[in-house]
Amino acid sequence: MLLLTCPHCGLAVEETELSPGGEAHLKRFGPGSDEDAFEEYLFLRDNPKGPTLERWRHSYGCGKWFIAARDTATNRVFGTYPAQTGGPPDWIVKAMEAVR
Repeated sequence: MLLLTCPHCGLAVEETELSPGGEAHLKRFGPGSDEDAFEEYLFLRDNPKGPTLERWRHSYGCGKWFIAARDTATNRVFGTYPAQTGGPPDWIVKAMEAVR
């Protein structure tokens, strides 16, 4: 079972209380963008094996979105941070790089 800590309410919860949101920090394309860029946004994902950043929503709790840094091969969680942040905190980046 995957346990993640919501950075908003501080609760450590099982993945059954969360909703996955896919890859984090994607650049979204709106009206007026070309079809290739929009297709890439909708359908093409990296899906790496190893450390990655994912979006999660605390569905059965505070309802807020956050980012989880975890290893997809081992399910090791490096940490979580609010989704409104432009990028991962330095301490998460260092923990992920140590595994690579």
